[in-house]
Amino acid sequence: MAVLTITSPSKSASFWSSSSSSLFARCSLTQKSIGFNQSRSRISASNTFKCDLPQPVNYGNGKPMIPILNEKTLPRFLESARMETTVNRSVAKLKVFSGTANPALSQEIAWYMGLELGKINIKRFADGEIYVQLQESVRGCDVYLVQPTCPPANENLMELLIMVDACRRASAKNITAVIPYFGYARADRKTQGRESIAAKLVANLITEAGANRVLACDLHSGQSMGYFDIPVDHVYCQPVILDYLASKRICSDDLVVVSPDVGGVARARAFAKKLSDAPLAIVDKRRHGHNVAEVMNLIGDIKGKVAVMVDDMIDTAGTIAKGAREVYACCTHAVVSPPAIERLSGGLFQEVIITNTLPVAEKNYFPQLTVLSVANLLGETIWRVHDDSSVSSIFQ
Repeated sequence: MAVLTITSPSKSASFWSSSSSSLFARCSLTQKSIGFNQSRSRISASNTFKCDLPQPVNYGNGKPMIPILNEKTLPRFLESARMETTVNRSVAKLKVFSGTANPALSQEIAWYMGLELGKINIKRFADGEIYVQLQESVRGCDVYLVQPTCPPANENLMELLIMVDACRRASAKNITAVIPYFGYARADRKTQGRESIAAKLVANLITEAGANRVLACDLHSGQSMGYFDIPVDHVYCQPVILDYLASKRICSDDLVVVSPDVGGVARARAFAKKLSDAPLAIVDKRRHGHNVAEVMNLIGDIKGKVAVMVDDMIDTAGTIAKGAREVYACCTHAVVSPPAIERLSGGLFQEVIITNTLPVAEKNYFPQLTVLSVANLLGETIWRVHDDSSVSSIFQ
């Protein structure tokens, strides 16, 4: 019987080094950016968009690291909103627990909040069944369970449900499921006859298990929030990527934001508005089946420009903006199903920028990959939910 016990590491770990820069105010980078090409052009003109951010660091060994950074700051795009609101940061009756799907992200969230992760014992029996036991009292506490439903989606989802049930039976006052990546979100409607709407089913399962609230990052579609019969706080991770792109100092006249499909136009337009109100291009593609798409037309001009492709997730990476001088791919969730890694690392992209809502397996590292952390953003949101403060004001 496999056993996994998750506890918080000692705060005296070597991660607390003076070389650790701000996780958000200084480009939100968890130092997981790898293999930067120092010869890349840095266009510095009067009409460039930029923040006071450091230049990317070259890690010669080609292998990213994940230091836990200790400067408790938010992205510059959010900093002013945070300063306007005073949040009570009392740790009384507040518990944060991590599932096994992405423990590294959970640890970063706990560090930002100045907490230790709650002690929890998660086991796998020989037949695959999951066992969960809380190893500390949660009676009367506000409990936050950090567990993305990433691949293997069914196993991680079931683990989350059992964690929620364990907290409910342990008399927790409020249970919030923190789901950085909400699996089954793409099954949000019927496109053919006799199909299920799995997103609604999963929402029902989480609600019936005993969760009082859901906190999710960049849902595939906004209507997914309506599938829950409990409150949902939607965290937008755009500011993290925007802060990092601002450090690239790309001339605003050369920039164009590309939506990889018609459904992502609203997301791309909001992103372009933040980037010096950059022009927008749209990829028109036809889907012949699940994970199978064909690019038909490109609406907009990207010839000779720096194209920034924006989406909520990268799955098979089948859409590429051809004709641009440079192409940056930006997304929140790196699902990266085969053959995504081969396509992304093939040299067509100048850089692939993702966040750590999903863990990135070491076998999926490639030189153009940059991973940004959303831990501080999630930590700040948890504080506000716990204090009954406004969450939407962070993003205004």
